Amino acid sequence: MEKTMEWFIAALLVMCAATQVRSDASDHKYNAGDQVPLYANKVGPFHNPSETYRYFDLPFCFPAHVKEKKEALGEVLNGDRLVSALYKLDFLVEKDSEIVCTKKLTKDEVAQFRSAVTKDYYFQMYYDDLPIWGFLGKVDKQGKADPSEYKYFLFKHLHFEILYNKDRVIEINVRADPNALVDLTKDEEVDVDFMYTVKWKETNTPFEKRMEKYSQSSSLPHHLEIHWFSIINSCVTVLLLTGFLATILMRVLKNDFVKYAHDEEAADDQEETGWKYIHGDVFRYPKYKSLFAAALGSGTQLFALTIFIFLLALVGVFYPYNRGALFTALVIIYALTSGIAGYTAASFYCQLEGMNWVRNLLLTGSLFCGPLFLTFCFLNTVAIVYTATAALPFGTIVVIVLIWTLVTSPLLVMGGIAGKNSKAEFQAPCRTTKYPREIPPLPWYRGTLPQMAMAGFLPFSAIYIELYYIFASVWGHRIYTIYSILFIVFIILLIVTAFITVALTYFQLAAEDHEWWWRSFLCGGSTGLFVYGYCLYYYYARSDMSGFMQTSFFFGYMACICYGFFLMLGTIGFRAALFFVRHIYHSIKCE
Repeated sequence: MEKTMEWFIAALLVMCAATQVRSDASDHKYNAGDQVPLYANKVGPFHNPSETYRYFDLPFCFPAHVKEKKEALGEVLNGDRLVSALYKLDFLVEKDSEIVCTKKLTKDEVAQFRSAVTKDYYFQMYYDDLPIWGFLGKVDKQGKADPSEYKYFLFKHLHFEILYNKDRVIEINVRADPNALVDLTKDEEVDVDFMYTVKWKETNTPFEKRMEKYSQSSSLPHHLEIHWFSIINSCVTVLLLTGFLATILMRVLKNDFVKYAHDEEAADDQEETGWKYIHGDVFRYPKYKSLFAAALGSGTQLFALTIFIFLLALVGVFYPYNRGALFTALVIIYALTSGIAGYTAASFYCQLEGMNWVRNLLLTGSLFCGPLFLTFCFLNTVAIVYTATAALPFGTIVVIVLIWTLVTSPLLVMGGIAGKNSKAEFQAPCRTTKYPREIPPLPWYRGTLPQMAMAGFLPFSAIYIELYYIFASVWGHRIYTIYSILFIVFIILLIVTAFITVALTYFQLAAEDHEWWWRSFLCGGSTGLFVYGYCLYYYYARSDMSGFMQTSFFFGYMACICYGFFLMLGTIGFRAALFFVRHIYHSIKCE
C-alpha cells in the first residue's frame, strides 16, 4: 500500500505540473500583426447547459480548411470541440466592418437559424485561451401578445474589443451590433453579409491577473455575504446539535455507566437504558456482509477522491476556464484511489469472517462504477441521437476503458490482496451470543425510513444554501471559485452527519434494537436522498432547463452523484457509530 500511495502522490504531482504547463502554454507574446489563435467551440440553448452542438452545425460560413484543436481527455468530457474560426483577430490590427463572407441562406437554413434564436442559442469561442460568448440573435416581442406575430432576427455584425498589455492579450469582449440584423421571420431565401469589427485598447492589468475577471462574479460582496451567512447558519446548527448531543449523551451515559458498574436498579431501568442488555448481540455481524463491506470500500474511495479534489482546488488547479481540468482530475484520481476501495472492502470483509473475498472485490469494483456505466451508456446514446457534443467519441471511450482496465482494476486487486493479508481482527469488546436476542416491538417512528428522514434533514439543512451556487455552476453559467468556503461547508457536513448518526444509533440501542449496522449506514447516507429531492426543486423552480436530453442528463448524472454522496456519507455515519458503540461497550463490564 505504501508503494501505491507513492505512485498516487507522484501522479498527482504530474497532473498539477501538466496543468501548470498548460496554463503557461497560453502565455504567448505577440508582435504587431501576429496571428492570435481564435477557436469556435460550441453553440446551444442558453438554459440547457448539457445540450451543446458544434459551432458549424449551424449554417455559418464554412471555412475551406477546418482545423480542429487537439483536446485533452477532460476537455472532451466537458463537451468542448474547438475548431478554427473564420474571424482573423491579428495582434494590434484594427478592422472596421470587414466582411467575413457573403452567404445566401436557403429556406431550411433560415428555419434552422430561427429555431436557434427562438431557443436563445449562444455561441462560445476561445481567443488566446480566453472565453467569449454571445447570442446568435434576438426575438422582438415588443407590443405583440400573439407569438405568431413575433419577429426573429439574426445578428450579422460582431464587435470585438480586445485589451492588451505590451505584447500580451489581457481581455476580450464581444457584442453584436443591434442595428445590423437579418430578418428570419419568413421562410424565404436571404442574402447575409457576415461582418466584424476589431478595436484594440491598452490596459495596465498584468498578464498574471487576466483570469481574475471571471472569478470575481462569485466573490462579489453580496455573494460572499450569502456564503458567510450559509456558513454561520451551518455552524450554529453544528454547535446546537453538538451541544445537545454532548449534554444528553454524556449525562445519560454517565448515569448508565454508574448504574451498570454498581449493578444497581438494573431491572427497574431496563427499558430506559436497555443498550447494556443487548451486549451479546450488538456486535453480531450484519446480513449481506459482502455488500456491506463493498459499500464501505466504495464510500471510503469516494471520500478520498473528494478530499484530493478539494486539495487540488485549494491550491488553485481549477481556476476559471481551465478547460476540462476537473473532469481529468476526477477520472485520474478515481482510478488511482481504487486501491483504497479494494483494501478497505477486503480487510473489513475478512474481519467479518467472510470467505469469498474475490466475489467481494468484484462487487466493490462494480458497486459505484456499474450504475455509473449504465447511466453513461443511456445518456451517451441520447447525446448521439441529438448529435450533441456531449456524445463521447469512440477514441475517448477506448481511453476511459483502458484506464479502467490497466489502472483501476489492477489497483483494486492489489488493494484487495493487501486487505486480505492484513489479517486484522474485528475489535469487539463483548462476546457475541450464539442465538440472536429478539427485538421488542417498536413504534413506527423508530423504523428505518423515519430514522433516515430525521438523519438526512439536519446535514442537508447545513448545506442547502451552498447547494444552489454549486447547481448554478454545474448546471448553469455561473462561475464558482470560492472553494475554501465550500471546504468548510463540507467539513461541517461530515461533523453533522457523524453526530446525528451517533445519536440515532444510541437511541436505537437503548430501545434494545441491535441491528444497527445497516441502519447507521443508511442514516448517514440519507443526505444524498435529500440532495436528489433538491434536484427536483431546482429543476422545476430555479432553472429554465427543458427538453428530453437536458432533463435526462440532469436527473441521470445527478442520480449518480447523489448515489456517490450516499455511499460516502453512509461510510462516515457507520464509522462514527462503530467508534461510539465500541467506546460505550468498552466502558462497561460485559459478562
